[in-house]
Amino acid sequence: MGRHHFHELISFDAALEILLKEFEKRCKFPLEGELISVRDSIGRITAEPVFARLSSPYFHSAAMDGYAVNSKLTFSATERDPVRLKIGKEAIWIETGDPLPEGFDAVIPVEDVNLQDDFIEIFSAVSPYSHVRPVGEDIVATELIVPENHRIEPPHAGAMLASGVVKIKVRRKPVVGILPSGSELVSPEEAVEKGLTPPHLIEYNSTVISGLLKDWGCEVRVYPVVKDEEASLREAIVKGLSECDVVLVNAGSGYGKEDFTYKVFSELGDVVINGVAIKPGKPFLAAFVEDKPLLGIPGYPVSTFFTLHLFVKPLVEKLLGISLSKEDKITAVLSRRLSSKFGIDEFVRVKVGKVGKKYIASPVGRGAGLLMSVVRADGYIKIPASSEGYDQGTKVEVFLWRKKEEVENTVVCIGSHDNTLDLLYNFLRKRFPRYSLSSAHVGSMGGIIAVKKGEAHLAGTHLIDEETGEYNVPFIKRLLPEKAVILVNLVYRAQGFIVKKGNPKGIRGIEDLVRDDVVFINRQQGAGTRILLDKFLKEAGLDPSQIRGYENEEYTHMGVAQAVASGRADVGLGIYAAAKALDLDFIPLAEERYDLLIPKEFLEFEGVKAMLKVIREDEEFRERVLALGGYDIRDMGKVVYESG
Repeated sequence: MGRHHFHELISFDAALEILLKEFEKRCKFPLEGELISVRDSIGRITAEPVFARLSSPYFHSAAMDGYAVNSKLTFSATERDPVRLKIGKEAIWIETGDPLPEGFDAVIPVEDVNLQDDFIEIFSAVSPYSHVRPVGEDIVATELIVPENHRIEPPHAGAMLASGVVKIKVRRKPVVGILPSGSELVSPEEAVEKGLTPPHLIEYNSTVISGLLKDWGCEVRVYPVVKDEEASLREAIVKGLSECDVVLVNAGSGYGKEDFTYKVFSELGDVVINGVAIKPGKPFLAAFVEDKPLLGIPGYPVSTFFTLHLFVKPLVEKLLGISLSKEDKITAVLSRRLSSKFGIDEFVRVKVGKVGKKYIASPVGRGAGLLMSVVRADGYIKIPASSEGYDQGTKVEVFLWRKKEEVENTVVCIGSHDNTLDLLYNFLRKRFPRYSLSSAHVGSMGGIIAVKKGEAHLAGTHLIDEETGEYNVPFIKRLLPEKAVILVNLVYRAQGFIVKKGNPKGIRGIEDLVRDDVVFINRQQGAGTRILLDKFLKEAGLDPSQIRGYENEEYTHMGVAQAVASGRADVGLGIYAAAKALDLDFIPLAEERYDLLIPKEFLEFEGVKAMLKVIREDEEFRERVLALGGYDIRDMGKVVYESG
């Protein structure tokens, strides 16, 4: 066979674009799901969102050692006129974690009582569910535990099991076959037993490759070394393709007299890449045999390492439906001059140290066969094809392999809770796996303050101004007069009373909250729902102190619904979707506008862009929001206010 040349070296950017485009056109991704035990799921990727089946805890339990009591019997207690309760009848000894006895709704810590023979004396009133862990304090039934395309860690598995989920659907692991090739290769064990003589070499690349692939979530099959024979190579590739999702042939992708890879690849399928203008890694080869990638990985160990990261890793990400960890980047000063060949993207390994306030990057060995240059390096720099190198003292971007500084890919939302945020989180991860949404529920006012302090990318808010009846804008003008922001509508939603199925207490309006037989569950101070409640009370001429449970607070609508469902309260003010989720009745009182407040400085953050794209363009997301019940999406994604 005569020598032949690379068809045409293409740039790294062009090669990656071709590989991904052909993969997306030919291959099915992400991989289908498989049902496994939650106990075996750590490290796997969810193929669908996981919701809690049960609340945790699922019964009211004591949070302290002490005496279980009925709070009604304590309301008249004062220091001058203590209340005496009969031990064993009106006061029952209870220890931390014990179920609350039937007919008792509070625990008095042992240190707060005075023992008098068969009685306890108490000197102050006890509110309902004081020192009690209520049902759903940790997890509320139907709550989102983890979204789709999420890597499961031990705490996630614990939360799923605690909420009654024992099996989940995870992505099937991509099966990647590794075919080491070369007649000169021997196993490490054979080298130790028999010794090495030229030209034999120890085959270790398959261990490096399989280790990386396993770290990325793949199932790996390492096949026996293939000798430099065309028929043997073809037979091994055909076998690998029948058993694997991706096949990697390591070595033999160059153009020596015993390199048959290109010929076999082109006979079996369509070669789409035949050489890339990078150093190391130039002989990279890519083909597709029907719907499966067949890749030729250069044999030099550093070339192997880089082509895996540059070309194989992106395909694994597609198959799993996630974004795998990326190298962190820092800016450093180059310690010495580096020259490079024009027209080639070169990846140079470097050691990094910090001198004063500056990072200093020092190049290590550059040869493609110097595996220890990877072992010793802290990261690498890229010299682009358009450059012939960098002078000493040049500021360069370093991609770190070692400990990374925090890379923020999370959209931080602080403010009012809404059930659509769980859906938004899932769809953001589903459509843009690199990003996630962190939602902290501190109330609308707390969200606006967080935005003012620069502690959040956005805030959920539904504050109604009592004078004008306008939502959110008056508060923004008053609290953020200097800040450039936009207000994007997410939903309009129905607010009302959440009551037990059948409404056994016959609650109809705001006046029912002051009845002696009604226990209320409230939202925290600063929450838009609480402000709405106070507005209703003011309009009705009612004093909050008349309401039993006004001081008892939850931080989410689902928390309010769970308090009603578990019997901790008879009624709470919340959204219809929360009532529907727990099969409770709902008495509508008002429609309110729920908006997202976003500082303009964060509109260029890709995570925020991705989130807005989901809100504005994803029809499935909109359909799922409507399916929750109680929502109107007539202005979803619309900018309803802008300042600065």
